[in-house]
Amino acid sequence: MTLEELRAQIDVLDRQLVELLSERARAAQMIGHLKAATSLPVYEPAREKVIYANVRAANKGPLPDIELTHIYERIIDVMRALQRNELASERNAQAQTPPGPGTTGATPETGNKQ
Repeated sequence: MTLEELRAQIDVLDRQLVELLSERARAAQMIGHLKAATSLPVYEPAREKVIYANVRAANKGPLPDIELTHIYERIIDVMRALQRNELASERNAQAQTPPGPGTTGATPETGNKQ
């Protein structure tokens, strides 16, 4: 293959990686919502160890296991930050939600809003 053909192949692979990383990010966001609903922590070191073991088991080279693990450490850091940002946005939205029907925010004594 020529240099141009190999670069074109890498461009196709990069687009596929972007698609897969986006799909992984969406799954991480959903996991973040479930963790929030069940009061689980965003950071789960035991789960991360399982991910690294799975990645190493699937690795057929040419990347050494340690390099692939480094790549996944970064991917997981980014996904964890995405979960935290998503949860912070949800908390901010909930804090800014106006009172529901029948709750005016008025005090019983004066009827004035606080």
